[in-house]
Amino acid sequence: MTQAPRVADAEFSKRLSTAWDAALYFKFGAERAQPPLDLVTRIDFTPKRIVDLGCGPGVSTRMLRDRFPQADILAVSNSEEMLVEARRSLPDMRFEETDIAEWRPTKRPDLIYANSSLQWLPEHETLFPKLMGYLAEGGALAVQMADNLQEPSHSLMRMIAADGPWTSRLAPIAKTRAVIGTYVDYYGWLRPLSERLHIWETTYVHPLSGVDAVVDWFRSGALRPFLDPLDPREQQEFLERYKRELADAYDAAPEGGLLFLYPRLFIYARKGGEPR
Repeated sequence: MTQAPRVADAEFSKRLSTAWDAALYFKFGAERAQPPLDLVTRIDFTPKRIVDLGCGPGVSTRMLRDRFPQADILAVSNSEEMLVEARRSLPDMRFEETDIAEWRPTKRPDLIYANSSLQWLPEHETLFPKLMGYLAEGGALAVQMADNLQEPSHSLMRMIAADGPWTSRLAPIAKTRAVIGTYVDYYGWLRPLSERLHIWETTYVHPLSGVDAVVDWFRSGALRPFLDPLDPREQQEFLERYKRELADAYDAAPEGGLLFLYPRLFIYARKGGEPR
């Protein structure tokens, strides 16, 4: 098995959570919505109590409400900015601002749903069994995580950070990126705790208008820690180099633009016993 995911800089995920940009996020709303929707459709029972762990701006919370309208749903996030948007769009839902690494249920949920949030947390070899232990009998853990650290979009950030006048400032940041486990790791951690366990990988192919769209996708997320330490001139130079490399790394779309690949890892683990 590989080493469990770790984050060298404990403030890394906190910096990302405070860097949220609503306009950039919803610019790719359709693309971002497909993975959580695919995960919701795999839930094979009717949970009465749900926790949306790392709910972001509430997109996944709305999907859960629409699929399970009678459920008691608690949506949790550590980002005040995202929760403002979530509460605005879903004023009738229950939200809680909490560090999801420290979250503990007051009542055992039937479903813990975590869309694109757990990849920011370390020590998955203990985190995932702990979340399974929080579930009620017959409950399920449903998780989707970005698995793109080795994709050009991310490897090029690290490459450029290591080669330039900013190297001394950016190289340590490149080493803080969390690496999630492999499907073998999660199978080993969860199989003893699960009556049914499904793990699958999907690479989404997003036609985008060009390299500027890739930059917009990551500008308030993965790119932010690299850009923040730089002055405006250095930021421009970093992004110009990044765009040149991106243009060579991705295939062109027949109608123009490029085909942007985004791999994601899905996990659906169901505990034994009868649901309430």
